Amino acid sequence: MIDSLFTFSLTVFTGFFAIMNPIANIPIFIGMMEGKDKKTQREIAKTATITAFFIVFFFVLLGKYIFEIFDITIPTFKLAGGLLIFYVGFKMLQSNKKEQKDVSERTTDDGIAISPLAIPILAGPGTIVTAMNYAAEADYLQIGIIIAIFALITYMTFVAFNLSDTIVKKMGNSLIKVIGKIMGLILAIIGTGMAVEGIKLAFGLKS
Repeated sequence: MIDSLFTFSLTVFTGFFAIMNPIANIPIFIGMMEGKDKKTQREIAKTATITAFFIVFFFVLLGKYIFEIFDITIPTFKLAGGLLIFYVGFKMLQSNKKEQKDVSERTTDDGIAISPLAIPILAGPGTIVTAMNYAAEADYLQIGIIIAIFALITYMTFVAFNLSDTIVKKMGNSLIKVIGKIMGLILAIIGTGMAVEGIKLAFGLKS
């Protein structure tokens, strides 16, 4: 029982960490914070991470009801969700320097804490699908673990944003980009696994 919960927790942590990517999102955050003082940066980071947490929290708790309302089956969700997560990971493996620059250029007001920082950068479709995938067949204890781990990841993201200048100086942009590519590869693998599991469930295939 304990071993299975530990494995489940580790899987959830890996999935969330890869898709939230606290380190690789730092350059985006720095680009958006140009010209803002430290206090404002901290408030924006706080608002963005709290908003992202409650968005995912909502989908984790109501995921099963959403399935019932829209008549979504577990196999089709895993297949479609796996393809989406694979796509997110694939995009992370590509060069995204221009995309990061475009995002920072389009966001000059304080509303950036909600959009695009909280939505869709932190709590985007990939994050929501990942959370709902873990919660789809989870019991109450596992749902509690999912929420706790996501809270930990959002807190890590908040800390990373607040220490962004120091982290960039210590690690350098090149290493941050490498970490982003590795997280993209992990996401692509997770997405492929979800899609394969969805196909197996849909056709009643054994592992």
